[in-house]
Amino acid sequence: MLRQYELVDRVLDYDPDADEALLNRAYVFSMQAHGSQKRASGDPYFSHPIEVAGILTDLHLDAETIATAILHDTIEDTVATPEEIERLFGASVARLVDGVTKLSKIEAQTENERAAENLRKFLLAMSDDIRVLLVKLADRLHNMRTLHHIAKPEKRRRIAKETMDIYAPLAERIGMYEFMREMQSLAFEQLEPEASESINRRLEQLKKGDGDRIAKIASGLKLVLSRAGVEAEISGREKHPYSIFRKMSERHISFEQLSDVMAFRAIVPTEEDCYRVLGIIHQRWPMVPGRFKDYISTPKRNGYRSLHTSVIHADSARIEIQIRTADMHAQAEFGLAAHWAYKQQINGSDRQVSWIRDLVEILDTAESPEELLEHTRMAMYTDRIFAFTPKGELIQLPKGATSIDFAYAVHTDLGDQAVGAKVNGRVVPLSTVIENGDQVQILRSKGQSPQPQWLNVATTGKALAAIRRHLRQKERVEQIALGQTLYEDIVTRLPAQIGTDALSHALKRLKLPDESSLMVAIARRTLSDAAVMEALMPGSAGADVTHALAPQSSAISIKGLTPGVAYDLATCCHPVPGDRIVGLRRPDAGIEVHAIDCKVLAELAERSENETDWVDVAWGDETEGAVARISVMVKNEPGSLGIVSSIIGGHKANIINLRLDTRDKSFHTNEIDVEVHDVQQLMRLMAGLRAADAVHTVERV
Repeated sequence: MLRQYELVDRVLDYDPDADEALLNRAYVFSMQAHGSQKRASGDPYFSHPIEVAGILTDLHLDAETIATAILHDTIEDTVATPEEIERLFGASVARLVDGVTKLSKIEAQTENERAAENLRKFLLAMSDDIRVLLVKLADRLHNMRTLHHIAKPEKRRRIAKETMDIYAPLAERIGMYEFMREMQSLAFEQLEPEASESINRRLEQLKKGDGDRIAKIASGLKLVLSRAGVEAEISGREKHPYSIFRKMSERHISFEQLSDVMAFRAIVPTEEDCYRVLGIIHQRWPMVPGRFKDYISTPKRNGYRSLHTSVIHADSARIEIQIRTADMHAQAEFGLAAHWAYKQQINGSDRQVSWIRDLVEILDTAESPEELLEHTRMAMYTDRIFAFTPKGELIQLPKGATSIDFAYAVHTDLGDQAVGAKVNGRVVPLSTVIENGDQVQILRSKGQSPQPQWLNVATTGKALAAIRRHLRQKERVEQIALGQTLYEDIVTRLPAQIGTDALSHALKRLKLPDESSLMVAIARRTLSDAAVMEALMPGSAGADVTHALAPQSSAISIKGLTPGVAYDLATCCHPVPGDRIVGLRRPDAGIEVHAIDCKVLAELAERSENETDWVDVAWGDETEGAVARISVMVKNEPGSLGIVSSIIGGHKANIINLRLDTRDKSFHTNEIDVEVHDVQQLMRLMAGLRAADAVHTVERV
C-alpha cells in the first residue's frame, strides 16, 4: 500500500502546483473513517481507495480526482456524510464522490433493478463530470485484481459479468485500452474458466515451440524500416486470451484455425511517417484483404488514431501491425485521461464524450431495468462504421446498423418521422444496412410514426429505446380505450348502481395509482372481472382483491400475436430468445415462428399467397428459454462426449436430445438439442465448446 508521502510525491512529480494539503487531508480522513474495516483478502479496507488513487496517478490526473479516489467509499461504507465531505474538501470533490458512490440501500426486488439504478445514477453523474467515470473505472479495475479473494463463486461471476458488460466497454469508449484489456482478461478467467485455461495453455505451448519468434519478427520489421530510412520503435506481443476467444467465437473457428495471434506496434516520429511505413510494409509482405483500417484520417469515436494492417509474414503466419506517432500512442494509452495529462480541457460537446448524451437519453426511455441495461450495453459496444449526412456531418454507428438507426442517431424526431432513405443517391428501405463511407439522406413525413416492424431492423440502443417508447404510448392509449369499454360492461353487471366515489375507493383497494392504470389492467386481463366488481362493490362477486393481479408467465412469450392464437417455434431453424424472428401464418394452422435468417424461409415465402401470411413478432418479456440445435464435431477418442456434456452443463444448459450424425476414424459429429435461456447463453456455450481440445468444430443448425 502506498504511504501518504509516496502518494503525494507521485502527484507533485507531474503536477508541482497540486493542492498538497487537500491530498493529505483526504488520506488521513479516509484512513480514520474506514478504521478497522477489512477486505475479503484480510487487508485493511483502507488499502483499496489508496490503490485506486495510485492507479489514477499513473494517468496524471488532477488533485481533486485523486482526492475523490481516496474518499470514494467513505459515504457508502462509513459514517461519513455528503455534508461532511463538502465542508472538509469542497463542493467539487463532494459532487465527484457522490457520483461514484453506489446506491447500496436501493429497495429493489432483483439484481437487475439494483444494477440498473446504480448505472442510472452513475451515468447521470458521468454526464456532468467525466472524472466520475475515471475514478469508477480505476475502482473496478482494482476490485477485479483482488476478485479471487471473494469466496462465493456466484458473486465473483456476477461482478465479472457486470465488468464485461458495462465497465470494459466504457473503458474502450474513452480510449483506455489497457484498462479495458485487463478488465476483460480478469473477467474472462471467472466467466469462462475452462476456455481461459485452454487458451493460456496453448499460448504457452506456442511460446515453447517458437522460442523468441516475436522478438525475431520485431527485429526484422525494424531492419526493413531502417534500410528504407525510417527509424521506428517496434514492439510485439501475443494477443490477449479474451481477444483470441472473441475471434474464435465470431469467426466460428478453433484455436488451430486462428492464424493471427501476434500483434506488433511501430511508433514513428510524424504522421507522414505512418503512411510511409505502411507503404514499406505492404511492399515487403502481402496484405490480408479487408484487414486495413485508417484511424488517422477517420479517428474512432473515442479519439483513437492509428493505422492497422495485417500481413502474411514468413511461414504463412499472419501478423497484425499498428502504426502511430508517439502522441497517438499516448492518446491510446491514456485515452480521455490524456486531456488532463496534457492540460487540455474537456467539455460535453467534445466528439469523444458525445455518446454519453445518447446514454442519458436512453435513461429517460427505458421502461424496465432489463431494457435499460440492454440498451446501454448496445450503445457502448465497439465495432463502428462511419457514414455522412448530405451536409457532410460524420455519424458513427455500430457495425450492422440500418438506415433507421442512422435517422435516430441524427435526431429522435427524424427517426420518428422516417419513411425511407437515400443511400449514395439511391432510394432504399429503412432496413438497409449502412456501410462505411455511405452518404445517407433520411426521407421523412409528418404523418409517419414508429412502426412495430422497426424493432426487427433497428440495432442501436437509442433507436430501439425511442421506438419502444412510442409504441408503448400508442399501445397504452389503445388499451385505455378498450379497458374503458370493458369497464362499462362490468359496471352493468353489478347488482346495483354505484356512487360517484366507488371508482376512487376501488383504486385504493386494488392499490392502483389512477383510473388509466385500472383500464390498462382490465384490457390486459391482468385483473379479473370479478376482482373489479368486488373492488367497486364489496361482496358483489366474492373475489379476493389482494390476489387480483394474477401473474402471467409462460415458457415462451411472443409479442405481436393476438391473445389465444396458437403458435409453434419452427424446427427448421430452432429460434431462441434473442434471435430476430418473424411469424408465418400457415394454412389451417397457427403461427409458425422462424429465425429471420432461416434457410428455408425463402422457400416458405414463395408458397405464401399474399403479404398477410407474414406476422411481425418479437420475444416477450417473460420468456424463459427455448431449445436450440447445434452440430458438434469431436475427436473420436474416449471421453470426448463427456467433455462436451460437461461444458454444456457448466454453462447451465440442459441437453434435451443427442443424435450421432456421422462417424469416421478421426472424428464423429453429433446433433445436440440444448435448452438455453437466450441466444447470448448459446453463443457463450458454443464458444466454450470451441475452446476445448476435444472439439474440432461447432455450428448452429
